[in-house]
Amino acid sequence: MTAAYKRVLLKLSGEALMGSAQYGIDPHVAQGLACQIHAVVALDVQVAVVIGGGNIWRGLAASSHGMDRATADYMGMVATVLNALALQDALEKANVHTRVMTAIEMHEVAEPYIRRRAIRHMEKGRVVILAAGTGNPYFTTDTAAALRALELDTEILLMAKNRVDGVYSADPRLDIEAERYHHISHQEALERNLQVMDASALALCRDNKLPILVFSMANETAIERAVRGERVGTLVGSIAPRLIAPDTTFSEVPDIAPERKESPR
Repeated sequence: MTAAYKRVLLKLSGEALMGSAQYGIDPHVAQGLACQIHAVVALDVQVAVVIGGGNIWRGLAASSHGMDRATADYMGMVATVLNALALQDALEKANVHTRVMTAIEMHEVAEPYIRRRAIRHMEKGRVVILAAGTGNPYFTTDTAAALRALELDTEILLMAKNRVDGVYSADPRLDIEAERYHHISHQEALERNLQVMDASALALCRDNKLPILVFSMANETAIERAVRGERVGTLVGSIAPRLIAPDTTFSEVPDIAPERKESPR
């Protein structure tokens, strides 16, 4: 099966690099992620990546303990650059040409983010890792992912999650009656406060009709399957269809009701 998309933005949380550790970066986990991204690039898909920094620093948590919010957020941006460099190293060891571009200038380690240059890198088959969020405090990396996905004319925003495999009607870790949606509109997700991503990022995707695919990255082929258009996770978007069979793609199926799934153990 060929890829369903030509250009995608992959949003990774900082925790994706921790593995079983409580803090920091596990090089083996970074190598595993690099292999998944390599498989996507091999499908002739242009890939941009936005990565968080929660495995190293959380600005909002620090500000709640008295630190100036802007300062705490800038420290979080630096944390995302550390993660981006680690992922770049892993990707290049997997023979994937990669560029790190940052929203705050760090000329010695990365290129400054310039939209047209980023697009040109992707057109040449390079993976572009976008670090330092939007470059502004008070904005999350979710918002950065939505903004960059739109700026770079990507077809879909892929939200790879660590603890859940889609969007649920309630927290599946706490409510065994929680239902997982195959598809839900941006507006429904906002109105029901389903925590797909932060509200400002979700509203930005809604206003610009950018579909979001929320899925678990626990499976080592999850990202490749998502790019192929296979049935994984939850598709968030006003025009996206819902799934009805494991062997169908998002472009081939009519609407169905959400499924009920037991809480993961």
